[in-house]
Amino acid sequence: MKALVLAGGLPQIELIKKLKKRGITTALADYKEDPVAREHADEFYQVSTLNVDAIRALVKTQKVDFLITVCTDQALLTVAQVSEELSLPCYLDYETARRATNKAYMKEAFAKHNVPTAKYAVMEQPDMDMISGWDYPVIIKPVDCNSSKGVKKVANAAELAAAFEEAQQLSRTRKVIVEEFLAGKELSIDAYVENGKAIILDITVSEKTDDKDMFIIFRTWHIVKIAEKLKNKIRETTQRIADIFGVKNAPMLIQMLTDGNNVYVIEFSVRTGGGVKHLSVWRKTGVDVIEAVIDLTLGRKPHIQVRESKWKYMLDEYIYCYPGIYDHTEGLEELKKDGSILDYYIFQGKGSKLGTVTNSGDRIAGFTVVADSRDELMNKYIKINKSVHVISENGYDIMRHQLPGNLYEENMFEIVSGGENTNAG
Repeated sequence: MKALVLAGGLPQIELIKKLKKRGITTALADYKEDPVAREHADEFYQVSTLNVDAIRALVKTQKVDFLITVCTDQALLTVAQVSEELSLPCYLDYETARRATNKAYMKEAFAKHNVPTAKYAVMEQPDMDMISGWDYPVIIKPVDCNSSKGVKKVANAAELAAAFEEAQQLSRTRKVIVEEFLAGKELSIDAYVENGKAIILDITVSEKTDDKDMFIIFRTWHIVKIAEKLKNKIRETTQRIADIFGVKNAPMLIQMLTDGNNVYVIEFSVRTGGGVKHLSVWRKTGVDVIEAVIDLTLGRKPHIQVRESKWKYMLDEYIYCYPGIYDHTEGLEELKKDGSILDYYIFQGKGSKLGTVTNSGDRIAGFTVVADSRDELMNKYIKINKSVHVISENGYDIMRHQLPGNLYEENMFEIVSGGENTNAG
């Protein structure tokens, strides 16, 4: 049996390894010349995962038995479309994938079924009449991108026009969504739907970079304590979305905002979160979502059993850099050996050209910290922040050393009141 894996990031490495353990030959497709997952696959093809025609041709010429991807959004649409066209197995039908990867369809469904969300307008050209009476700032997004690509907060009509053009260029359908700005803590809800019932696996708070007009996740806090009333609203909203979109057996990721009392849905996808979310979910709950996706694709329905986490506090941090040519990182392996970090992750290969940070795909590395108390976690973090460096080919440290910030100022592990993030998915 032969599988074609779409996208060559860190989660796909785990996917390829698990497929190989089942005796399945793996081919990998990615637009990059040397993605990090390339060395793990049996075959590699430098093909964009968004090029449906090229992927379809590859499936036919290489006699692929099924396509698969995990933890990525737009490639999932290609998997669903090509699988349906060629009658290959897939856990998701094309129509559901289309509605779950396009913010315009998504918002339409939210509005129709009274799911709380930000006011919005979908445009093909800037149309100020559609947002007449709105207050600035507003949020601009391509309707069909992920990793915060093209997402901007704009303060006036002139900024809107410039951001609109950029977002439209990133959209395959040339459509842009304009949203009212909502403040609050941004939550990521990783769930799994088993026989129509949504099971919450992990709730995290996403902390963004301090760039004024962009929203790029650099830290993820795994919630320790949450008000029961709010948790019930999260459960109810997650189940409603599964029902509305007809999700029966699949992982789900939902981004929400909360003011501490209510929730507002930003967007959702029929997948697990990116970055290292697949590992975090497994560490916290014992649920292996990648194994589950393989099972679902092959026609099996896994039974999900959630266990308690071994650690009370868990934090994932992502590392971004100033422009340069990436050579290597320093300090991560030593910190793992002495127990300061649980694990670390390299997202890009040596020689990668790093430009201005514009989206989550620009992260170079990351690490996970666990602890039994907040003080222990903060002490570890201080050591880590001083010890880790990202070295360019010229020998300079180009790492953007984030300040500890809310590690000291606010307990982001608990949600009992409002916060400062925004609807920037």
